[in-house]
Amino acid sequence: MKIVADENIPFVREAFGALGDITVRPGREIGAEQVREADLLLVRSVTAVGAKLLEGSRVRFVGSATIGLDHVDQAWLRARGIVLAYAPGSNANSVAEYVVAALVALREERCAGRTLGIVGLGRIGTLVREKARALGMAVLANDPPLERAGKAGLVSLEDLLQRSDIVTCHVPLIREGLDATEHLLDAPRLSLLRPHAAVINTSRGAVVDNAALLRCLQEKRLAGAVLDVWEGEPQPDPALVRAVTLGTPHIAGYSWNGKAAGTKMIYDAACTFFNRRFKWAPPAPPGGAGRRPVAVEAGRSLDEILRELVPRSYAIRRDDAALRAIAELPGFEQGRAFDHFRASYPARLEFRHTSVAVPAGRSKVPEALRRIGFTVL
Repeated sequence: MKIVADENIPFVREAFGALGDITVRPGREIGAEQVREADLLLVRSVTAVGAKLLEGSRVRFVGSATIGLDHVDQAWLRARGIVLAYAPGSNANSVAEYVVAALVALREERCAGRTLGIVGLGRIGTLVREKARALGMAVLANDPPLERAGKAGLVSLEDLLQRSDIVTCHVPLIREGLDATEHLLDAPRLSLLRPHAAVINTSRGAVVDNAALLRCLQEKRLAGAVLDVWEGEPQPDPALVRAVTLGTPHIAGYSWNGKAAGTKMIYDAACTFFNRRFKWAPPAPPGGAGRRPVAVEAGRSLDEILRELVPRSYAIRRDDAALRAIAELPGFEQGRAFDHFRASYPARLEFRHTSVAVPAGRSKVPEALRRIGFTVL
């Protein structure tokens, strides 16, 4: 069996090498010529999968190590009997923890008492809601498909924008139809936000109108923005990179745990389809067991603890600095550097690998830290 894979899928050789003859390439360089003789194709979000890529090929199975499928023509695959597997939820916790890091960085004085508006209450949005409540935040949520299905307690997008201190987006990119999300936050909707508000986007770049957001930031009609995804990737607008409070190169879901889980999900699906034995499992996370517990001093508030604790697990400002340097490169070099940063991203362990020793008698703090994701001793 011949396998063509994006070289940036974690552990792709270790997992799939035993299933057949595997060729790995940069995802943006996988074209029709490379997949013509392949039986199995493994991609990430940078490879568009449809007729242009697969017409006339032998591909019977496509695995996408992603939680979204806006890069895949699903109807075309179904019409030709090509099986598709992907990894929904694999990096949901990674993205939710990124949002926590962004909230802590945005609201360095305190998160408690603020209102967070969550646009999209799927796997990621639900985790963000739990962690935000543990931070002491009030939460509003908008999700029209869930509302039509009978979910109670949701609000309109307009109401959410007008009432929230911070708005975070967790929707798939849908370009048309009743639930279209392309430029969901456009100029008129961004204008509903109050001047002290901020926007976080970790979904897809086009969910937020980048040009409209840049104008809002330049004209001081918003207090800030945190973007992990950008229109024009891998060459985001350098002016927008300079204008945001924090910017990162599409790595919110790039925890070691999330990436390993994504590969495992498509590996299991491929083994089932090709009737092969399950032989591969992700290795133990690097250095997780050797981390020393972090001792919390008595009398410190949850916000104070998190300002110290969160950067130990994920230093979001380090990734922000890297993107700002990338954005100043000439266009083609910028794109190459953006992709290289993602491809060589260092192992980032999730909060659960950070143990916290809390003094006796702090009953609310340990529970809040657990709900946010830390291991409390």
